[in-house]
Amino acid sequence: MKPSRFLLLLFVCMVMLESRADLPGTWELLVEDARIASMHTAVTRFNTVILLDRTNVGPTQTTLDPSSKSDCQIDPEHPVLKPGCYSQSAILDLNTKKVRPLFTTLTDTWCSSGQFMPDGTLLQTGGNNDGYKKIRKLIPCEATSSCDWDELEDTELAEGRWYSTNQILPNGSVIIIGGRDAVSVELFPSQGGGALNFPFLAEAEDIQTDNLYPYVHLLPNGHLFVFANNQSVLYDYTNNVVLKRYPVLTGGPRNYPSAGSSVMLALKGDYSTATVVVCGGAQYGAFHEGKTDATARRSCGRIEATAENPVWEMEAMPFGRIMGDMVILPTGDVLIINGAEAGSQGFEMASRPCLSPVLYKPDESMGLRFVTLNNTSVPRMYHSTANLLPDGRVLVAGSNPHNFYNLTDKFPTELSIEAFSPDYMSPEKASIRPTITELPEKIQYGGGFDIVVSGKFLEVGLVEVNIASAPFATHSFSQGQRLVKLAVSRSSSAADMDGGRLHTLTCTAPPDGRVAPPGYYMLFAVNMGVPSVAKWVQLLER
Repeated sequence: MKPSRFLLLLFVCMVMLESRADLPGTWELLVEDARIASMHTAVTRFNTVILLDRTNVGPTQTTLDPSSKSDCQIDPEHPVLKPGCYSQSAILDLNTKKVRPLFTTLTDTWCSSGQFMPDGTLLQTGGNNDGYKKIRKLIPCEATSSCDWDELEDTELAEGRWYSTNQILPNGSVIIIGGRDAVSVELFPSQGGGALNFPFLAEAEDIQTDNLYPYVHLLPNGHLFVFANNQSVLYDYTNNVVLKRYPVLTGGPRNYPSAGSSVMLALKGDYSTATVVVCGGAQYGAFHEGKTDATARRSCGRIEATAENPVWEMEAMPFGRIMGDMVILPTGDVLIINGAEAGSQGFEMASRPCLSPVLYKPDESMGLRFVTLNNTSVPRMYHSTANLLPDGRVLVAGSNPHNFYNLTDKFPTELSIEAFSPDYMSPEKASIRPTITELPEKIQYGGGFDIVVSGKFLEVGLVEVNIASAPFATHSFSQGQRLVKLAVSRSSSAADMDGGRLHTLTCTAPPDGRVAPPGYYMLFAVNMGVPSVAKWVQLLER
């Protein structure tokens, strides 16, 4: 390249980067080297983060002392992991930013699934090889404690689950749906029926197997919206019956390995309606034919899943994107982050990382819903994750587009962990950020409860109180993700010692487990679009 042309391109790039610095949102490096790439990520009620990779990826960067736990040594005949003992999972303390290795899980967690149970236990199911039918549990604890994985020895899945999806149900049990060569569903805890055939998954399969990691959303009517490839159904899991088939979503496949992402928008009002959004995805054939430069899709489909005659409403994102993560923010807006602009999911199957997050504002009119945000410099492609944190930031981790750890490739295995702060965390909005000073530790379905919020510039009549679940994020979909906006009926105020006001807000908990399954939630107070730091509450039966 001629020097003059190189300088021109350099100048153009500098101008573009400078202009992007003015876009909303900021990035922060939390951990420079976590020593592990997190394929699966979940935030616990103790404000720690579980990081989990596959166990057959080859040695991670974290070595354990085999003498500290007798079973941490991998099978000495294992073709990949010998010799030595390596951590394939870790726990991040958000306060100290320290990463503590967890003892190696003994079975393969590659492309497995997860969900938090009502008591806060993280359930983790399936995987590949010897992890195919495995069930694992982790009971979270304070960062200074020593909680760890427990692989169940006397209980296993009825059918092998690799690339399946978990969803907690209104009664607190978990349904496990699909997986490679698994066109069935099953429950945990098992109710004795084993796996039930679910023919829809077979009907949605194609030559690329675009029915993996199906998008599953629990609707407030108690049924499941299940999306695979470009098809979706309303599923009565209690009677194992498909109640409705939704129109086909145009624009090609949307699930693994052609994955975009999906989210159910915030539930609000009388909770009688629910809207699902599916965005992005690969061109059909990009995976099967190895087209790493095939441009990803920009299209998003939006459907009112509870409507009598639902139809898809189509709109376009600013960028084509595969492997993006959709994160519901405390405000009800949706952050679309990570991924690539070309190719498909799979090892070495994508190119052109999509470095610019996008904010989706569902309450705006069509054409005004997407806002481009400040870009990152770190590609987060295959096997990356994004999770909402209690302080309103979004934790971004992972990216290993290679079969093993590769720190020298064009798109290396990414060991850093970042946080993205949406515009509501900008310094100029700090004065309207509320603080929750009091709330109960537990709330009951349909019951009223009070929270106390402080702040000098509160529009009390407009303050929202919203609860957000802690999902299990993997492969561009957050399993169990939901945000519920609570009814706020009245308020009272009194002066505090700092010259501000203390406001008592009376809220009503969700009516039942169909709207919000039992478990732990982050409770946010949102003032004029700016959320507080969340407090954790446990939602229980009366």
